[in-house]
Formats: sequence, C-alpha cells, structure tokens
Amino acid sequence: MECLVTGGAGFVGSHLIERLLMDNHSVTCLDDFSTGKRKNIDHIKDRINIVKGDIRDPDVARKVVKNVDNVFHLAAQISVNRSVREPQFDASVNIEGTINLLEATCNSSIKRFIYISTGGAIYGEPEIIPASENTLEDPISPYGISKLVGEKYLHWFHRVYGLSYSIIRPANIYGPRQDPLGEAGVISIFLGRIKDKKPLEIFGDGNDTRDYVYVKDIAEICIQALISDDIDIFNAGSGKQTSVLELIEIIEDVTNLKSNKRFCEPRSGDVNRISLDSSRAFEKLKWKPKTDLISGISNTWDWFISQT
Repeated sequence: MECLVTGGAGFVGSHLIERLLMDNHSVTCLDDFSTGKRKNIDHIKDRINIVKGDIRDPDVARKVVKNVDNVFHLAAQISVNRSVREPQFDASVNIEGTINLLEATCNSSIKRFIYISTGGAIYGEPEIIPASENTLEDPISPYGISKLVGEKYLHWFHRVYGLSYSIIRPANIYGPRQDPLGEAGVISIFLGRIKDKKPLEIFGDGNDTRDYVYVKDIAEICIQALISDDIDIFNAGSGKQTSVLELIEIIEDVTNLKSNKRFCEPRSGDVNRISLDSSRAFEKLKWKPKTDLISGISNTWDWFISQT
C-alpha cells in the first residue's frame, strides 16, 4: 500500500517508516525538518519519497495525500514545556495542521488515518492508575489539549465523511534517535547528560512517575492499527509507573556511570504520575509492548555510544 508518514524524519516517524518498508509498503515521508533530521532517514532515503513541507500549509497537505492509501499522522509540536510557553504555536501545529490534513483527505482515496496522540498528557492527573481509554480526558497542558482537540476533529471527519481511523495514545516514548538536546524525552536527555558528565536536572522531588514505551513497540502498534478496521482509541504503554529517581538508578546500572543530580522547581504542565492500561490494544490489536525498560534503555545507550 501507499502510505504517508507525516513527521517521518523524526525519532518515531523514522522507526515507523522502517517498519512499513519491512512489509513492502511504499512510503512518502513529509517533514519540515524543524526537529526531524535527514540523518534519521539517510539509510532509507533511496527507498522512500521525501517531501519537505509544513502541515500548516493547505497546499502541502493536498499534495501529499494524493495517490496514497493511508496516513500516519505523527507531525506535531511535542514539547509540553514549549506548549506552556507558546500555546498559540502549539495549537497552530497540532490543531490547524491536523485539520489541514483531514480536509485534504475529503478529496482523496485515503482508506485509513492513524493519529498519534498522547497518553502521557491527555488524562491529566487521573484518580485511578493505570488510566484506561475510558478515563476522563483532563489535560493540564496546552499540548495535551491540542492533541485531544485533534482527536475530536478526527472523530468529526469520521462522522461526516466516513473517514476510517484509529487513535494511538502512547506513553512516554524512548529509544534510539531521540534527540538528547530536545525538550521531550527524559531518558535520552539523561543518557546524553550522563555520557557528557553533566548533572541530571530533576524537576520536583524525583517521585513523579511516568510510563515508558520503546519506540519499536510504538511502530508495531501503528502497523496493527493499519491492518485493523477498528474505529477506536488505543492506549500504548506498559501499565507500570517508574519514578524519576528509579529511572536514574536504571540508567546508572545500564551505563555503569554515576550521575550528579540537580533538583529544580517543578514545571508547569507536567503531570505528577501516570501509567496506561493497554488491555484494549491487546484485545483488539493483539498488541502489547515487547521491550522491557532495562533492555530498551540498554539498546538506547548502545546507540548513544555508537554516535561518538
């Protein structure tokens, strides 16, 4: 099939493209390369169609959906911190950009639209953890709000135009190619800083928890959502909470390096604790994460070392 991956030069998008190529799909990669990197796809550039463009441009959206069967929409502003600082920019990318793509599908042959949302930010501070897809969505950051609005527009386009879709709500994704200098992805940030012998910044007391999921497991749930005809929302996480301090212990064990810690004030928009119940994905998509946290961090560390 002909597949479009928006944000395809990004950390997650490049892994998804690799997985699509394994199944012999034809792939168009759309990226504006503001955060995506050409080096992420250099090894497969001769096997895919690369389009440089911004999803906020309606002409770009109309161009890239022509002659494709399926859309994987990953292009987004993904930083909670930046969304707090620049909520208008966050909305322009995550809401307006998504609407542009959805409007373009109305005059296309798109069969499935797979939307990568967020499970880490969309539920806010749920009373019951792990959070299921039935948990009240109550985001406390503009990023979580904008991704939820994208979901609502996708559902509206389904109701009005019959667009077939699935929504993936991943936990905190980590793995090779994640930018250690970016604002998202604490595992890659910590690995980069411990490698460079810089202190690890901990916002709050270190007891905040997250649910971590390996990038190749997210690529796999995207594939399973593609071949399914379920119109549904799917959490994608481990169901386990890991605190920041616990995470640092694992990183120190994997790297055999000791860290210096710097405690900072908590950041606005960050949730205190979260993990995801992914039983629906297992029941309907036969998906569950295969990579445990220690193995995933070890794989990511090996990638970091290979880059030097």
